[in-house]
Amino acid sequence: MDWRDEGILLSMRPHGETSAIIEVMTAAHGRHAGVVRGGASRKLAATLQPGTGVALEWRARLDDHIGSFTVEPRTSRAHLLSDRLALAGLMSACALLHAALPEREPHPALWLRTLALMDALGQEGWPATYLRWELCLLEEIGFGLDLSACAVTGATEGLAYVSPKSGRAVTAQAAGDWADRLLPLPEGLDSEGPLPPEAVLSGLRLAGFFLDRGLRPVLHDRPLPEARSRLVDLLGRPTRND
Repeated sequence: MDWRDEGILLSMRPHGETSAIIEVMTAAHGRHAGVVRGGASRKLAATLQPGTGVALEWRARLDDHIGSFTVEPRTSRAHLLSDRLALAGLMSACALLHAALPEREPHPALWLRTLALMDALGQEGWPATYLRWELCLLEEIGFGLDLSACAVTGATEGLAYVSPKSGRAVTAQAAGDWADRLLPLPEGLDSEGPLPPEAVLSGLRLAGFFLDRGLRPVLHDRPLPEARSRLVDLLGRPTRND
């Protein structure tokens, strides 16, 4: 069995004395792991870092074997090492992909979103791109939010809340006395435009609620990855360049 694909490296750990096991998100083969011979060497380990774009060839005797990768690094994201916040965004995305995606199941829409996120990290306004990436992740794992219209009235204007039960939007008028039981919906979240920092944080709390609930069984009742909590904490600090 063998195939070739492109991917984004999510993690690497040593395997034996000289090899490494890497996990990648690939365009056509989903989240996939494999052994890299010589991957623990100083030269190769330096390039096998989270976020690195790679060209891959995977080989195995049988499809259900872990198999081995031949890896050619294509896109380095080492420049993010000097940007604490962007690096936190990278690590959060990698951790969530590892936690949320079933192995070897392709997600083409999420793949494209992930590529766009990796290219956006460190650029102006990237936290809004990250937040919408999390919404795409929710959609891909079956917990997507419906922000198109009010769940009660069908109105498409004045959407202000999200039902924690259904994940559907609700207008302020329809919420009425139930408003304190609903989750705030930041204005502009259903579009692709820029978002102010407070809207990003509110959106991350919203996405985090549904990610936590959806992934609890997968994570055996553990909380979301610490890397995500670290990102939210950094975004919430008054000064982000510390």
